[in-house]
Amino acid sequence: MSEQKGAEFNIEKGISSIVGVFSDPLVVYPGGWEDTIPGWLKEAVTLERLIECMKYSNGEDPTATDAEVCIYLYTASLCFPFDHDWTQIYLHIAGKVYSHNRTKDSGVEVPDDIRVESLNRDQERDLASLRSWIYNQRIERREEKDKGVRREMREEKKVEKRRAQPALFEF
Repeated sequence: MSEQKGAEFNIEKGISSIVGVFSDPLVVYPGGWEDTIPGWLKEAVTLERLIECMKYSNGEDPTATDAEVCIYLYTASLCFPFDHDWTQIYLHIAGKVYSHNRTKDSGVEVPDDIRVESLNRDQERDLASLRSWIYNQRIERREEKDKGVRREMREEKKVEKRRAQPALFEF
């Protein structure tokens, strides 16, 4: 019986993850710049989330995507200047995301003078930490939303039950 409950929980979690690919909010740095995020970058998030969801279903640890990290760093960079390490991280991620999503017809590539091909160990650690934090924020927001939906459903059921109950039996 407990195996069945565990399987149901995993199925529910898997379905929630797939739905989250399309419905989870973008995690942005607070500052009002979320309306300036390019459309192509928002679209890249969905595709990358699908890929991450497949990796997660194959046993890999879940994490934020490159596009999600790029969006967060983009909005943060418009609020305050980055130090050298975060500039390198941002240029590395932005270059990867742009290179994967640019149209070949555009002919536009990341300029050599700002292209960052690799990060040092400390920068990789900071990037991994940011990925984890963004992913956790996304999941927390999804769980809060799911709790609200379940609460609304319970309230609707109570209202329906009251409507269905004859007035004679109200106490």
